[in-house]
This record gives sequence, structure tokens and C-alpha cells, in this order.
Amino acid sequence: MQVRITNAEYMHELLSKGSREFGRKFLDYRDIRLQVNRMPHAEGSATVDLGHTKVLTGVKLAVGEPQRDTVGEGSLITSAELLPLASGRYETGPPTPDAVEFARVVDRGIRASGLIDTEALAIDEEKVWNVFVDIYVLNYDGNLFDAGTLSAVAALLTTKQPRYEDGAAIRDGNLPLLKTNGNMITSCTYGKVGGKLLLDLDGAEEDLMSARLTIANDEGHIRAMQKGLSGSFSLEEVETAIDKTFERSKELREIVKKAIGD
Repeated sequence: MQVRITNAEYMHELLSKGSREFGRKFLDYRDIRLQVNRMPHAEGSATVDLGHTKVLTGVKLAVGEPQRDTVGEGSLITSAELLPLASGRYETGPPTPDAVEFARVVDRGIRASGLIDTEALAIDEEKVWNVFVDIYVLNYDGNLFDAGTLSAVAALLTTKQPRYEDGAAIRDGNLPLLKTNGNMITSCTYGKVGGKLLLDLDGAEEDLMSARLTIANDEGHIRAMQKGLSGSFSLEEVETAIDKTFERSKELREIVKKAIGD
């Protein structure tokens, strides 16, 4: 008699033996490839390949009015698009709850770190530069949050800021980089599968996870945390995730520095 083993059974069997597919350890990342300046008509751009997940981020600056509660400062506006070409689970149409959550998690980390000097975006009392960060998922295989944060940060750190002259944005000549404060933010996303704490879940693992935790940090501080799904993490698991995040974020920052030539 032939015995049929489901993907879930196979995954749980691997985890029970202390392993993941392809021999990856519980708290290891897949291979990461980061490239900048991928969109010639954007102010800044980057692609990240995280395993088989691929995201593209473009940054555009546009002149607008300051927000009432932040007079004299520009704004960060982050959006995400889950393209149908990336996965059969995505469809065309207005942003889905998954896309909105994705954009908000990436935005929250960048905003909380103060990466962008928003005061330097002021043009005059009535005009500011607003920074639009648009993230496109080109291929989905899990862990969009960390891939999106890496690509967004790399794109921002290589963004050229246009000049504003005679009522128009000038995008030619020797333009300066967008002014940032050096607080490079990265994120590490964990999931629970079969009672095991995993870092950087691929698509098959995400289908089985009961809880998700994203921790965004710079070199010295946790800047944001986002819990997802209905499952839970123990205090010990959260402490392990925090410790591992500070360790892994050093590697992630080095990947960004190498890509931007810093």
C-alpha cells in the first residue's frame, strides 16, 4: 500500500528532527542578494532576493503641503503592491489587508528609527518634499516584511533629492543624497510552526505558522514590534527573538552597506 505524506507532515517531521528544508537551522536566513539603483527614473531604488522571494522598491519625491501636526517637515508615505505575477494567491484590484499590513510594518520601522531627516525636506512654510516609498512583490516565497524593509532602506539611503527652483522640481545635475540620520533600520521576522520558533519562514512554512513576530531595530535599540496571527509566543521565545535580532541585524546592515558602497 502506498503511503501519501502531505507537505505539512513532511515539514513537521523535519522540525521534530531539528532541521528545515535544505538543512537550514531554525534561526538562519536564506541567501540574501541586495542591489541598488535598479530603476533609472526613480529617485532611489533597490531589489532584494531573499531565497526565492523577490521585492523591488522605488522612491519618489513630490512637492506637497506639510501635515497640520508636522509643519516644516516632509512626510513618509509607504505603499505595497502584491502583484499577481508574484503568486497565484494575489489578484488585481485595491490594496488587500495583507498589502496594507505589509506597508505599515515596513513604514513603522523606518518612521520609528527617524531614518529620514524630515525637517530637511521643508522647502518653505507652505511646501515640503514628501517621500513616497513603493514596494512591489515580484515573487513570493515567504518573509515579505524583512525583504521589504531591506529594499526600502537601501533605496532611501541611495535616493537623490531633487532641487526646487522657480516652482518646479529639477531632477538633473549633481543632486545630493536624501538627508538621513544614519539610524539604519532592519527587521527580523519569526514564526511559530509546530511549536518551534523559526526565523525567515519561506512560503510553505508561512502556510503552517500559527503566530508571527517582526522586530525592527537599529544598532542600539528596538524601534518597532509587530505581532501577527492568533497564536502566541512565550516570554522566553520573545527574549530569544530579541537577542537573535540584534545578532542577525549586524549581518543585515553589512549587506546594505556593501550594496550602497558605504
